[in-house]
Amino acid sequence: MKKRYLSWLVLLAPVILAGEAGGQTMQSHSETATLVKASSAAGDFKASIVQLDTRYPSADAKQELLYNMERGELLRLDRQYEPSTAAFLAADAKVIEWEDAAKTNPQRLMGMLGASVISERLKNYEGQDYEKVWLTTRLALNRIGLSNFDQARVDVKRTHEREAVIAEFRAKETSEAEEEAKAKGAQTTSTELNGYPVESLNDPEVLALKNGYQNALSHYLAGFLYESLNESGLAAPGYRKAIELRPGSAVLEEGLRGLDARSGITWKQRQRQTDVLFLVETGNAPARVPKGFTIPIPARSGFRTVSISYPVIEASTSAPVTTLKVGDREVALNSVVDLNVMARRVLKDEMPGMVLRGMTRAIVKGVLQDQLSKNAGIFGSIIGSVASAATEQADDRMWRMLPERVFVARAHLPPGEHKVSVDGRDFGTVKIDGQYAVVPLRLYETVALVGEIGMLGKLPEQELPPPKVEPEPLLTKTEPEPLPAKAETETPAKSKATVTKKMTRTSTAAPQSQAK
Repeated sequence: MKKRYLSWLVLLAPVILAGEAGGQTMQSHSETATLVKASSAAGDFKASIVQLDTRYPSADAKQELLYNMERGELLRLDRQYEPSTAAFLAADAKVIEWEDAAKTNPQRLMGMLGASVISERLKNYEGQDYEKVWLTTRLALNRIGLSNFDQARVDVKRTHEREAVIAEFRAKETSEAEEEAKAKGAQTTSTELNGYPVESLNDPEVLALKNGYQNALSHYLAGFLYESLNESGLAAPGYRKAIELRPGSAVLEEGLRGLDARSGITWKQRQRQTDVLFLVETGNAPARVPKGFTIPIPARSGFRTVSISYPVIEASTSAPVTTLKVGDREVALNSVVDLNVMARRVLKDEMPGMVLRGMTRAIVKGVLQDQLSKNAGIFGSIIGSVASAATEQADDRMWRMLPERVFVARAHLPPGEHKVSVDGRDFGTVKIDGQYAVVPLRLYETVALVGEIGMLGKLPEQELPPPKVEPEPLLTKTEPEPLPAKAETETPAKSKATVTKKMTRTSTAAPQSQAK
């Protein structure tokens, strides 16, 4: 009897604990994001923040990484940049903890994978790798909007450092997952993915990405910021990396090609227009949707059918934007980030480890179901199957309030007010000034939003041309030109006229001479 209840407890404990914690760990974040988006569809972001708070009711829940990332983005959309930055910093503190562990004690992070023996959702949410990078990029953009350029510089520098930590840790994690799965008897094959839409992970856009965490925007923004701070030596690597991650983009290539000319002292002295970087964000980040499977697992009494679940990300069907209009001038937009593609690349990279953990889970649950059936008959078998299905939920946690795509445009514009639209969607009038400006635009559901515009530097004073001075008449004696022989008879008359002119000029100066 003891053994029977112990088996039930082992299988159901995570569900009970999740319920005691307010159900936050096991609840669907995809469902939360759907509710939040419905509240903010017409631009009422205060209502969406209330909805998010309702889904994360406890004080502990409000410390979670995902809550603060979502809340920070909603506050940014509502142009509350200082509270947004505070929320992002709370989230960033969690990522810094992860970074420290990844560098000093990676085994501790890998040990958390043990929770996935019951359910993927029981793992601590560390954030998708591209989300960690986006967090420092978002912080940099907030600081630029608040004119805190020195701190923004720190944020973009941390982005590069974070990418290096991610790359090293993920290589170790994949190796660890393979060893753990082999130790438990799981086969490192993908036959259990029959029915899974693998084409969503293997399309050309996904395969073309170098990895699932670096993006061209973060590096181009770093280049632009370094350039505006007169650090062209650091700007060049930023532009170069952006081109490497997104080859063929005219805007990115021009950023590097024209850097030397724009950095020269002569250019800056003559600059009369603001160098403006437009960031156009569209849509929302994709959802991870759980897809269930049942697979046979060998047990003492034969084969047991065990539920298993993996997330699926559908490819985007939304059309990209193409044209930014500033006044009567059209400026081409270049796509630099597609988070739908990045999310699928991350999932593709995760899938081998996820499959191995899923198979490990299935084996463990199959053994427990076998024990329950043996100790409690058909009732135990039913309870085991129900508990297995309840805990087998694919992890659908993702930063959903991020945009789906980001486009950039760059132009030199005269300081002042300019009407702006994107593919016919009106953003109203934006005001720019200074040597450099960053203009964030977001097409969110049915609304067109303009963020805080960051402006740096001052255009040189317009030099006035010197006053126009009429030249004084020449008073110096000049030799007369020789006359033709036939005009000899006219010479006396001309000579007389010349003498008369000279005498007239001399006579005007004479009174002054006498006065002296």
